[in-house]
Amino acid sequence: MRSLFKVTIGILFFLIALGSISLRQPGGNSGQLAGQKLAQQADSLLKAVHVLQATPANVASTPLWQRRFRVVRLDYKRLEWAVEYFDPLTTRKVNGPPVPETELSGQVIQPDGLQVIEQDIFPRFDPAKKADLKTLLNALATNAAEYSDFFRHADLQDWQIIDAAKLEIFRIETLGLNDFDDPLSKNCFRESAAALESVQEVTRYYTKAINFKPALLSLLKPAAFDRFDRAAFITSCANPLTRELTGLTIRLKLGDVRYNRLLNQDAPTLFDAGAFNRNAFIAAPGDSATALKIALGKKLFNDPILSGTNTRSCASCHQPQKAFTDGLTKNLDITGKKFIARNTPTLINAALQPAQFYDLRAPSLEDQVNDVVQNRDEMHGNMQVSIGKLWRDSVYRNLFGAAFPHQRRTAIDTFEVMNALASYVRSLTALNSRFDRYMRSGKGALSAAEIIGFNLFMGKARCGTCHYLPLFSGALPPRYMQTEAEVIGVPQRKNGKRIDPDPGLFDVQPEEFNRYAFKTTTVRNAAVTAPYMHNGVFSTLEEVVDFYNKGGGVGSGVNVPNQTLSADHLNLSVKEKSELIAFIRSLNSNF
Repeated sequence: MRSLFKVTIGILFFLIALGSISLRQPGGNSGQLAGQKLAQQADSLLKAVHVLQATPANVASTPLWQRRFRVVRLDYKRLEWAVEYFDPLTTRKVNGPPVPETELSGQVIQPDGLQVIEQDIFPRFDPAKKADLKTLLNALATNAAEYSDFFRHADLQDWQIIDAAKLEIFRIETLGLNDFDDPLSKNCFRESAAALESVQEVTRYYTKAINFKPALLSLLKPAAFDRFDRAAFITSCANPLTRELTGLTIRLKLGDVRYNRLLNQDAPTLFDAGAFNRNAFIAAPGDSATALKIALGKKLFNDPILSGTNTRSCASCHQPQKAFTDGLTKNLDITGKKFIARNTPTLINAALQPAQFYDLRAPSLEDQVNDVVQNRDEMHGNMQVSIGKLWRDSVYRNLFGAAFPHQRRTAIDTFEVMNALASYVRSLTALNSRFDRYMRSGKGALSAAEIIGFNLFMGKARCGTCHYLPLFSGALPPRYMQTEAEVIGVPQRKNGKRIDPDPGLFDVQPEEFNRYAFKTTTVRNAAVTAPYMHNGVFSTLEEVVDFYNKGGGVGSGVNVPNQTLSADHLNLSVKEKSELIAFIRSLNSNF
């Protein structure tokens, strides 16, 4: 799968100093040296863009266009660790997705940069796009010049440099090894090596003890794309590097400056217990889950008191024994007379999603709770009525008083109900599968077939370009603070030729490219959360894999003009499909 459509969740990264900051600059000028080097690399990128601009605009020059384009991309990759961190707005224009992006605010961001340019020169130069290409290259040159100016004047702190370097290794693990942003030029291993070489160079301003050689050798002399052992690279090469960089931050006493992001800054690897922050998507620190809130939320979760008829609880549809799903294609509405619009998703790891519901309409778990309780079909409740009933119940009155203590309480606030339930859902975070155990140690826990299946997932099967490692959802690495939706062409009926009529994200943001777009949900626990897709059309993992193997809806004969999933067949063998499913089964959480 190639993720070509992105819904960006506009979450600000507030910088919070949690204590005194002790910055150390070995030699006194590491940040300055890094800035100078980055400015030189930006100049190199600008020169490469100018060379690309001078290429003759004809089909015969296709090999020259492609060769020069690859040089530009390599120059960009040498900058990537820094520009993604320090200048993300410019970088969005330099190497953003080649299709429109929509903010939750409704703003549409048009495609620009390298991934759009790539489409005009691969598989061959397109003379019909000459004028558009000129405009794109002019903009790219402008942005490269902005990089140069930025780094000549930037004050780069040591803690930021090490943080950015570690994030780049995470970016290589999750995106760099699968042609994520070069699906046509297909140079991911050399590009990843260029990015890692730059990380090595900047790290040497602080220490020469970290050994990058095994990782670089693996990338510079890789196996074929489909045969590259990504599991071995991550466990044997990438994990040791990010552990070393985490240790370096501690040894150099680079301060305790925190960003609110899903991936904890002090996570040694992507797979460590506690690497992800279940409280990342809260409005204020006081909204974090606590033991008392979780206990209260669990009681509310199992109590029909919030429903308008006092007959349905959250657990009626999100059943713990069914991995917090209901096992149905679609559940009945609260009257029992019709089906609700969509399949019931699992709540396991819902706290690690930047937005809730298949159409991404809720930016937080609290908003999701409010939406479900007051939805006419689901619970048909009323928050104002509910808080009155809860206040009159002495047990609940005491539980709310303990979980949300404040003086002279005379009522229960609606947000307290929402936050208690959301806290319980946050407690359902579990990244402790056999796969996680294997990735932490590089041994045991997984069978040979399951390891092959992981490599297929991240490589030939293209799953990892939409279901990002290690959450296996649409939360975009390496910060995981924005999420994606895709148009994959889900049919109305199994083996049918008509697309399911549910417009998905289009109902929330009515841009035509949003029609039939749905959140990229997690693959974790998929083995126990059937049926699948927003409409529950597929009953087994085998059916899901077959659907993707054929190229989604378009590849199956469904008319989907705006499908973002590649319609190319994956050509997975029967054995490969079995191995892929074996890997997916290894992602089950342990509660």
